[in-house]
Amino acid sequence: MRALVVSDLHSNAEAMRAVMARVRRKKFDHIFCLGDFVGYGAQPNQILDTMRTFKGAKKVYIRGNHDRVAAGLDEAEGFNAAAKHAALWTREHLSAPNRRFLRDLPLGPVMRDEVQLCHGSPQDEDEYVFNGHHAAGVFASTDARFILYGHTHMPVIFALDENGYVEGAAIRAEATLRLSEGFRYLINPGSVGQPRDRNPAASFAIFDSKALTIQFFRVPYDIPKAQASILAAGLPRILADRLALGT
Repeated sequence: MRALVVSDLHSNAEAMRAVMARVRRKKFDHIFCLGDFVGYGAQPNQILDTMRTFKGAKKVYIRGNHDRVAAGLDEAEGFNAAAKHAALWTREHLSAPNRRFLRDLPLGPVMRDEVQLCHGSPQDEDEYVFNGHHAAGVFASTDARFILYGHTHMPVIFALDENGYVEGAAIRAEATLRLSEGFRYLINPGSVGQPRDRNPAASFAIFDSKALTIQFFRVPYDIPKAQASILAAGLPRILADRLALGT
């Protein structure tokens, strides 16, 4: 299996367009999306049309917490004011096919061969996994060899070795990492639509289960255009401002 792994697209069609251009000549047989297709940004239908009709690879998608609210399955309890505003705005502006698509997205975790897909964690799509302590809890909750997750908007990899020791590393730039036999891995590809590691470039990964590699990528995109769409929609300015900061 060789999979394009994206997460937290957050209605940012400019970022997703740059990602698709970057991978146009790359080979992959699956595309995984780890949730939060929508929220924050002002281009939900463009994102969902792209992802819903994607051809050329097997699609394995799960929902995120913003997808849940935008689909009308939850009322944004616990969301901050800007996030709630954007989620409810998205709910009002979805096309009928895209609303059905969001409602039908499966709740993770979802297994594909040795790979488990989840949004926050296998136990809770709203859980944030930031550090080794959190990662150890995830490893204890599942026997999957590879766990791919999103939600934090930060590219990172945690490894559990044969002695039960967990080690993690944030991925600060583009990198290709070789994975070890006998280890288990918890991997976050970062966010396409709203990175939060102080690098505003869209983040994604390509995972190869046969070659045992994970490649992390960063792609610049037209941030001013994405910001302009947010402001034109009347969404909170903070959602536009933060794109340029990667926060």
